[in-house]
Amino acid sequence: MSLFKTAKPFVIAGPCSAETREQVLETAAALSQMNVHLFRAGVWKPRSRPGSFEGNGVEALLWMQEAKKQFGIPVTVEVAEPAHIEAALAHDIDVLWIGARTTVNPFHVQHLADALQGVNIPVMVKNPVNADIGLWEGAIERFEKSGSKDVAAIHRGFSGYNIAAGYRNQPNWPIPIELKRRRPELTIICDPSHITGSRSRVGEVAQKAMDMHFDGLMIETHPRPEEAWSDPAQQVTPAELKQILANLIVREEFTQDMSGLVQLEYLRQLMDSLDAEIIDLLAKRMELSRQMGDVKRACNMTVFQPARWREIVETRGERAQSHLLTKEFIVELYEIIHHESIRNQLEILETSDKKIKK
Repeated sequence: MSLFKTAKPFVIAGPCSAETREQVLETAAALSQMNVHLFRAGVWKPRSRPGSFEGNGVEALLWMQEAKKQFGIPVTVEVAEPAHIEAALAHDIDVLWIGARTTVNPFHVQHLADALQGVNIPVMVKNPVNADIGLWEGAIERFEKSGSKDVAAIHRGFSGYNIAAGYRNQPNWPIPIELKRRRPELTIICDPSHITGSRSRVGEVAQKAMDMHFDGLMIETHPRPEEAWSDPAQQVTPAELKQILANLIVREEFTQDMSGLVQLEYLRQLMDSLDAEIIDLLAKRMELSRQMGDVKRACNMTVFQPARWREIVETRGERAQSHLLTKEFIVELYEIIHHESIRNQLEILETSDKKIKK
């Protein structure tokens, strides 16, 4: 059985960085009294710029090993080099995790997977910093092919220039949801600390993850967050973690309530019928788009016409709002539709150009 399937939520907690022996043992002592299943701490810290605290390395592994023996709590660290794996295994680390900056590089991931060939230790893979589900899934597959039998995914959000207010990293929830669709058996853990970057919102995002059927949480916890050597703003105290976990509402995927099941099935049938109508209408819209492409070709017009696109965004947005739909949602939907219309019309023009050249 997977280590990560032993509880829901499977809780991983501990400081961003293993700063001192005293800090590691103090944190582990507090967390061992809670419903925490895995103690985490950064031993090697991949920082964005040189000069920042980059971890205590092998010395910190000794502290993690001591915490494990003294408090009986399994421990996990991030590894980014084959040498890190060798050192972690030599110090009885129970679980390894692969960071977002590492996941983004398939060559690097493969080196780590090769280093784990034949080693049966659970591995957690954070999503890459950029929103690429293929990279994330591919990294997971590399460890599975190396022989790792217990692999989990960690959703820590995605970097970008246009991060929504209140987030350090964009959650982009459809990506972990799609990963779960592709890999329903895969354990997916949410890291609300890195998503929010703010301890005040960790509980809110943790609950959202539970509501979306995530399997666990990784929450950075420090005895005195304001004194932390790295990421002080996003770490919570052990007392705050205890309150967050106590307030969590863990929901079930299924229900035994027969009246609720009957009502759900009725609503799903209505939704299925509407979805069929939506697809039929989209097909008719694309046919109109192709006819417009023929007209544009005959009149030697450009496929993309900015004024018309601005009109669509404005009018459809207003209509959406009149039906209590957000303008952002409908614009995003129409961007996809518009992209497909453009593709169809470009295809018409390109086919015509090839015939002329012949």
